Amino acid sequence: MVDPAHTGVFLPNLLVSALRRQGHRPAVYLGDDVLTANQLGHRMSQFHQAYLAAGITQGTGVAMLSSNRPEVLYAFGAYMLAGARHSALHPLGSLDDHAFVLTDGGIDTLVFDPALGDWVEQLAARVPTLKRLLSFGPCAIGEDLVALADTFEPQELRAPVLDPEGIGALAYTGGTTGRPKGVMASYRGSAAMVQTMVAEWQWPDDVRHLVCTPLSHAGAAFFIPVLLRGGSLVVLPKFDAGAVLESIERDRITSMMLVPSMIYAILDHPKLAETDLASLETIFYGASPMSPTRLQEAIRAIGPVFFQFYGQTESPQTVCVLRKEEHDPDDLGRLASCGRPVPWVHVALLDDRGNEVPQGEPGEICVRGPLVMQGYLNQPEQTAEALRDGWLHTGDVARADEHGFFTIVDRKKEMIVTGGFNVFPREVEDVLSTHPAVAATAVIGVPDPRWGEAVKAIVVLRPGSTIGADELIALVRAAKGPHYAPKSIDLVDSIPLTAVGKPDKKALRQAYWGDTERKVG
Repeated sequence: MVDPAHTGVFLPNLLVSALRRQGHRPAVYLGDDVLTANQLGHRMSQFHQAYLAAGITQGTGVAMLSSNRPEVLYAFGAYMLAGARHSALHPLGSLDDHAFVLTDGGIDTLVFDPALGDWVEQLAARVPTLKRLLSFGPCAIGEDLVALADTFEPQELRAPVLDPEGIGALAYTGGTTGRPKGVMASYRGSAAMVQTMVAEWQWPDDVRHLVCTPLSHAGAAFFIPVLLRGGSLVVLPKFDAGAVLESIERDRITSMMLVPSMIYAILDHPKLAETDLASLETIFYGASPMSPTRLQEAIRAIGPVFFQFYGQTESPQTVCVLRKEEHDPDDLGRLASCGRPVPWVHVALLDDRGNEVPQGEPGEICVRGPLVMQGYLNQPEQTAEALRDGWLHTGDVARADEHGFFTIVDRKKEMIVTGGFNVFPREVEDVLSTHPAVAATAVIGVPDPRWGEAVKAIVVLRPGSTIGADELIALVRAAKGPHYAPKSIDLVDSIPLTAVGKPDKKALRQAYWGDTERKVG
């Protein structure tokens, strides 16, 4: 632990400060619920006391799986106040993926929506290390967390004393070997992310921020920044382009975060032209590459409101940004850029020897600074590789122009980013290969006007075998979830191989990307 005189400010401190500053002002609109900051704080205090009563303390591994409901925010505050280590589970994830995260992360507490009770029961049967199942209401399995919280009186919120290098969150990202990796985020790093978002991002003066992604996953990342800006959250149950347009007009939304595929859905919605978007000042977008042509279309249809952020789980949210005024709709090259590095981290484009490349030459984006992860849980070799020579090696290759704007041109790794989800080909290939009719397969990302990249599988069948593409797609969907399922499958006689006998994915991608400068979308 550091000297108390030099103790930093971390997410629990920022949460407590933001709630106190907001007081009786509305902080969250969720369905028919309008919650002031004081009401949020009172419920978080009750949930925190319930956590303590259930045995959740500093360092306890807690995961959450839920639809968008107020209790998610109460539990969000409670795990911070308890100093617990949090892992998010995406509602669209597969049973196998959820079970792996819970097991690998040593997570002993699962907080969940009672509507998912059957799913949780299956998880509990597969993850014997789960000690606590806490439900947001009555459920046939686990304990009613809401009822337990109701037994306590609200108390003044106090942030715990924390080790800056302690692990406050464990976020799972896929790996090129097919095994997901647990990214260890320190309290120092998570606080740096929020501080950078508040300082660097272009927020409206009056923040009414729309959330249409799961609060138990990515949606909560905007909770504290919005409160610190004195704003409020308007939360939808899920993303639906029509509902988003209705909310912008009805609730006078001033900002929101969308992945490119969501922007495409809004652009293609018949109600766009008739919707009053005058209140909208900023659309934050990122998580996957966006088509420059469609971004140009969006600027002309919606206005100069787009702000791009680039980062990765290992250095989250904001390594580079492309500010609103830097989106030149007449310059497709600029619209293909992921922006310039923020001044809060050190960023360089390095060659394989660790030297900075000349301007205009491709180099791997490498990052130093407080945002960078502590490493991968229980994977020292992968940690050493990612953090070698004092840099986080992102695996993304970019060129910088004379003004310092980065344009990503390829990935060292073969990750596919489709609609904001990271999909790793090996995981899809492993599932496809379980089918008795499949002799060989290679999975790549191909350009797609809606998803940025779409998952495509190239499959060689065994002699005499026949199978429809729909059956193979359904196989992957059942095993890994809908975002892993290929959008298309090509049945071929053979897959090109490199000199050492590996599938030549560069040759496969060339057939779909051609000479396109931007190989990632």
